[in-house]
Amino acid sequence: MCNIHATDVILHAFDWPYELVTKRAKEIAQAGYKTVLVSPPMKSLKTKAGTQWWQRYQPQDYRVIDNQLGNTDDVKTMIAELEQYDIRVYADVVFNHMANESSVRTDLQYPSDKELADYQTEADYFEQQKLFGDLSEPLFDYPDFVEAFGIKDWEDKWQVQNGRITGGPQDPGLPTLRVCDNVVTQQQNYLLALKKLGFKGFRIDAAKHMTLEHLQQVWTEDICQDTHIFGEIITSGGATKPEYELFLEPFLAHTRFGAYDFPLFQVTYDALEAGGSLKSWVDPYCFGQALSQRRAITFAITHDIPNNQVFENLVMDEALEWLAYSYILGRDGGVPLIYTDLDTSGYLDKRGNPRWLNAWKDPKMVAAIRFHNSVHGEPMKVIEASDDVLVFSRGEKGVVIINKSKRAQTIELTSERNWTDLLSGREYSSTKGRVEMRVAGISSIMAISTE
Repeated sequence: MCNIHATDVILHAFDWPYELVTKRAKEIAQAGYKTVLVSPPMKSLKTKAGTQWWQRYQPQDYRVIDNQLGNTDDVKTMIAELEQYDIRVYADVVFNHMANESSVRTDLQYPSDKELADYQTEADYFEQQKLFGDLSEPLFDYPDFVEAFGIKDWEDKWQVQNGRITGGPQDPGLPTLRVCDNVVTQQQNYLLALKKLGFKGFRIDAAKHMTLEHLQQVWTEDICQDTHIFGEIITSGGATKPEYELFLEPFLAHTRFGAYDFPLFQVTYDALEAGGSLKSWVDPYCFGQALSQRRAITFAITHDIPNNQVFENLVMDEALEWLAYSYILGRDGGVPLIYTDLDTSGYLDKRGNPRWLNAWKDPKMVAAIRFHNSVHGEPMKVIEASDDVLVFSRGEKGVVIINKSKRAQTIELTSERNWTDLLSGREYSSTKGRVEMRVAGISSIMAISTE
């Protein structure tokens, strides 16, 4: 299994219609992003009244793209437009399960008879949207699924990777796919079709629920070639945590994929809490609390955190989230993933606006991405670390100062160079080989040298 090394910033355009991504291509490029991750491009439920975001994670068919966010034609247009700005496109793929349609039927045929009938009634349309296969036949049926039971013990590896994800005891849950020839073949056909469309990378949704056997059979060398692949394996921390040892460690040991750096996220979150220490940010990998630089997908928030009640306690205070971004985008290593949505969660920022609606193009975010891109490849050296303050350099090009205390702090650097803080625009001059920078409480500086 292979993976390619990538460090460019990814915009997670969560639940954006494909047409909206197309419309914003130029703006995305101008903000400094090099990659866009879009919601699952497959067939899922759509209605005239609209559907909830989680419907995008309940596949009905892989062979056509037709969901609330758009269709295959929209995706082709989107990829072509983003290519004009040298922006790569990644797809979120859902291979663990199919849609829970138990409220309307009892069988396990996908797509359902209703969808198959629609394919025939609107034959011209669906042939136009088809990626592969024969739309007169089902994709999956009963033999392609494991026995139905809901996961109860989330630290029982067998249950987690064979049981159904449910919303509770009364919910039949999401039908879990079996590792068998038909499932593997159809998933490979889908990936090859997406690569042919122009997708350059894939996020494996719910990778924690997939066995290594399943992953290794689907993601062959030819499918992985020249493709950035990373899995979503949610853990509550790094080494010594049960979820890490049960799910993330084997995933990293037996594949060459990247993964969401939940261990680093937990370190980041804990350090910013009252009583936490920024000293834990100095070298978390050394202590098993971060993934290796070349495999980590780093983040300050993911789509699950504000949109799933079970993770809502991990939503940071707005000011602290900006400090987390200064760390994620300022440090060396990992591929930063920036989350934005269309207000799926209902969270508001301090100005009363949807919190993550425009976070992707906030001047502070654009400045932090500019810093990241400017110092790419430069070594990171910690200059000062305390409970409340972290200072590190990126070669001779950049300096990051993060202050989580409520009090302003003054940092003196040894440097012959002049500096500009990209976050504020403030300039700092060198006097007799010394530079003094004052950072306000609960804020940061991301400065680049101006010679």
